[in-house]
Amino acid sequence: MSPFQLVGLVYAVLFVVVSALLWRAGRFSRMVRYLLLLMTVLVGFLFFSPMLPHQFQELVLRADSRIGFGLLGGLIGIGVMLLLTFLFGRHFCGYLCPIGAVQELAYFAPVPKMRTIRKRELSTVRWIVLLVLLGAGLGAGASVLSLFGLREFFTLTLSTGFAVFAAIVLVSLCIYRPFCRVLCPLGALFQLAAAPGRWKLGRTEACINCHRCERICPAGEAHSTDLQSECYLCRRCVEVCPVEGALAYGPRSLHAKDR
Repeated sequence: MSPFQLVGLVYAVLFVVVSALLWRAGRFSRMVRYLLLLMTVLVGFLFFSPMLPHQFQELVLRADSRIGFGLLGGLIGIGVMLLLTFLFGRHFCGYLCPIGAVQELAYFAPVPKMRTIRKRELSTVRWIVLLVLLGAGLGAGASVLSLFGLREFFTLTLSTGFAVFAAIVLVSLCIYRPFCRVLCPLGALFQLAAAPGRWKLGRTEACINCHRCERICPAGEAHSTDLQSECYLCRRCVEVCPVEGALAYGPRSLHAKDR
């Protein structure tokens, strides 16, 4: 692992842990959300990092050859983030990944929204993308993810790929995180890690079942029976909840549905 990757990994771990602790202490405010998203997007344009989907594609492409220290660092980073997702939820996807952060900021735009709550269908498409990426990379050495122009967009390189991801960002003005929820191959793995997660955002006994959280949740993860595997901790449910303490982030024992 290179020194740059090591610094990036330490930064990512601290970011997730601090974010989780702020949530647990009730100090993850709207201002904190905006600052973290803006900082992550800025980091993405300055360093094109941390882009785990891109590193995952590189690992697939070089699976039949010797993995160097750079790719080994990427593999370690993916493993650590999956573990942190299992422990604390999808803080990485929600606030640390520039790909997700730029879509999250775009969704704040005051334009009509189109809710996509068919989680099973969206997840199925994402698994298909993952399988196609693996098949194309292992079988033909083809980079599927490069078609979406992640590197070109964040390095401001005008190309067809840049136009593709720019179009995705435009779609995210009215549809919540289309790349994350439909196209990101790592999103499928993060979903698996988050489903049995130890710390989550959920309802407590104080919930009055007003259903405001369900109506506002852009990912359709606010129902009492949802696993929150697609919860990006966007705070929208917390902001509309009329009862203090009805939603709590922390161990599953805090949540009414787990009692």
